[in-house]
Amino acid sequence: MSTTPVLALTMGDPVSIGPEITATTLAEFAGTPEHHGIAVGDRVALQKAIEALGLDVEVRTVESWDVPSAGKGVIDVFDTGVLGDDMPEWGTVDGRAGRAAITAIEVATRAAMEQQVAGIVTGPINKEAIWAAGSKHLGHTEMLGELTGVTQQDTMFVVRNDAHGGHHLRIFFATRHTSLRKALDAITVETQIDSIERAHRALQVFGVEQPRLATAAINPHGGENGAFGDEEIEILRPAVASVNDTGLGIAGPIPADSVFHHGLIGRYDGVLSQYHDQGHIAAKTYDFDGTISVTVGLPILRTSVDHGTAFDIAGTGTADHGTMRSAYLAAVDYAPFVDGIRAEYLPR
Repeated sequence: MSTTPVLALTMGDPVSIGPEITATTLAEFAGTPEHHGIAVGDRVALQKAIEALGLDVEVRTVESWDVPSAGKGVIDVFDTGVLGDDMPEWGTVDGRAGRAAITAIEVATRAAMEQQVAGIVTGPINKEAIWAAGSKHLGHTEMLGELTGVTQQDTMFVVRNDAHGGHHLRIFFATRHTSLRKALDAITVETQIDSIERAHRALQVFGVEQPRLATAAINPHGGENGAFGDEEIEILRPAVASVNDTGLGIAGPIPADSVFHHGLIGRYDGVLSQYHDQGHIAAKTYDFDGTISVTVGLPILRTSVDHGTAFDIAGTGTADHGTMRSAYLAAVDYAPFVDGIRAEYLPR
């Protein structure tokens, strides 16, 4: 593979805003010598998106990943050809669109596993559409796990603060898609230690040699020594103490109303959020369009938009491509660490 990072951008559901935000992102960076993005999906969807956007670009179909960029004004697409010329209506749940989205993910992931591309950037998919196409997966994460042979994955949000020299705050999650009540039950000393160790190691794999990781508290004011809850006393502090006995130097638990701010201004490289909304609200309130998701635990580099298909505006040419742009640039930033990612997470 060329020393210039080649990145595969899956368009997601072809009747969502995915093709539009992919086209806008690739049009902006077309001809950039430091990196080369290639859309993956149905050419017909990309072409229709370009028409909806009114972009003055050409589309070039490529059959190899090792192809130089054609320069400004040309967008490359690896055409999966699922839909042919029969594209469903914009903004509709359709099994054909689901199959097209699945195929793009499979093609891009295979290219990454075979080291033909440096990483993949994924657009939004619709769960009903992929289920209508026969998929049994809940979404991207489970699908990528099966395709790469891994069973344990973590989400790492990346939030960039340009006001502090472009500092990157990474947010990890001790629990994810579960109710708050169940999430609290799932946090034990053992699971907290495991979450801390995985987050610390992920920071190293993604280029932070000496990570400064903090854990967020669960209760208001960190529990006020038990007045507002005892999870900090009985679970979080013992877990932090245990890992610090091994020399990791983890901070916390720190009240959630301040720890993310401290991270954003550069005091920490990463923060372990204890439950889904704790970290999501902090990141998205600060920068909704710039917050992107990196899947940790895969033997490939995968960044992603962190929003849905927006069927209500699909095909109107009004979709904001900010998150796709950020996800693409994050993949460019992390491309130098692909060998380490593969070595760390490739199933043995």
